[in-house]
Amino acid sequence: MLTLFADGAESLWDELLPEEVRVLPDDLARLDELLCDPELLVPIAIRWERELAEASKFSDRGRPSLAMETYVRLMVLKHRCGWGYETLMREVSDSIHLRRFCRLGLTERVPDESTVRKLTRRLGAEVVHQLTRELIVKARREKRFRPRAARIDSTVVEADIRYPTDSGLAADGVSALAREGRKLAAKIGAARTAVRDRSRAAGRRLRALTRSMRRRSGQAKDEVLELTKQTGQLLGKSVKEARRLAAEARRRARGRGAQAKLKAARKLEELADRCEKVVEQIQKRVKGEKITDRLISLWDPDARPIRKGKLSQPNQFGYVDQLCEITANTKPGARGFILPPASQIGNPTEDTLLPVTAAELTNLGIKLREVMVDGAFNTTPTNAALQGLADEVHITGRQEPGSRRTRRRRQRYRTGAEGRVSHLKRGYGLRRSRLKGDEGHRIWDGWAAFTYNAATYTTLP
Repeated sequence: MLTLFADGAESLWDELLPEEVRVLPDDLARLDELLCDPELLVPIAIRWERELAEASKFSDRGRPSLAMETYVRLMVLKHRCGWGYETLMREVSDSIHLRRFCRLGLTERVPDESTVRKLTRRLGAEVVHQLTRELIVKARREKRFRPRAARIDSTVVEADIRYPTDSGLAADGVSALAREGRKLAAKIGAARTAVRDRSRAAGRRLRALTRSMRRRSGQAKDEVLELTKQTGQLLGKSVKEARRLAAEARRRARGRGAQAKLKAARKLEELADRCEKVVEQIQKRVKGEKITDRLISLWDPDARPIRKGKLSQPNQFGYVDQLCEITANTKPGARGFILPPASQIGNPTEDTLLPVTAAELTNLGIKLREVMVDGAFNTTPTNAALQGLADEVHITGRQEPGSRRTRRRRQRYRTGAEGRVSHLKRGYGLRRSRLKGDEGHRIWDGWAAFTYNAATYTTLP
């Protein structure tokens, strides 16, 4: 059963607190005033009702959910402070100010971290993006915020993975298939070694590979390829055994416990599919063939290698996000609102993501005087995507209308987009997505943008 608002009833212990303890700090007080608006919770209520209707279980029965008012405030604190779920619950439990901000009484039990974590996945990315849109509409309606200009730039949000290598992925796959195979074998009563654990053999080859790489010679490169090929062969054998075990589980899935067996079989098959792709990548590498759409993680299959031309980080692994900040002016230090980030699996160009950003501007009914972008945007597709949304489009090094003074002003304003990206990464968790998969990355980015926008709203007069 959906619960939108917290009880809010104060206990006797709250009444005994000194006044200075009961009053929130200025920054939390301003956020509290913003988040008190019940309109911000409407997207969550709509999503919840639609989910129940699709499941044909539309009912008011069941255990009450965590109050959505409390949940939103917890997520704002999480991205504002850079805490993990467990740290967030511990800090809120120990702080009177944070308890009062999150609408949790002194005698009330703080939710378990798994409750917040699962609820985040359940609501999804689109709900968070809708919260961001509602916040921008609220700022335009109540604070008379008038967007005049926008700056658009892209950045890489790193996936929560270690540096990927083909041999390392093969070793991880061997271990993971053996582990999941043991679980499935126990469910269907098959031999415990149905999927043989080849972790030790893969580990020996990894250690030999590391020793070979230290020599940095032509012969060492051949040895590295041979050892990588051997790890791929080990993984290929485990994949075949895993598929046989999954097929056997499907045949034995009858009667009581059938759904659990089928679910475990599907999980093993999905892992086998990813491992098989790793085997194919190793085979192509040994043959010297080009690898397209490379898999870099078994646990985050949507992450991709990305090259952005940076000297410090020539290769990054994760997702590309296009961020659009709308501001009321182009003065130094201008601060505005971030639209829901546009993203796509792989390494999309600026021109590919720009139509999604333009659609957000259209949905919000925003007409701008100026839009500033960098030289990675091409003139024709940029002007086509922003047609009717901006009076003038400034593309650094390509299209720079106006006087010399105007061009310098626009260049300084556009450069501020890089500072804003850095601000979001350092202060709101946009450097690395801690949620796996494309959907998880979009959820993470959505909460980062919403938290930043909430802080921006509190600075408006």
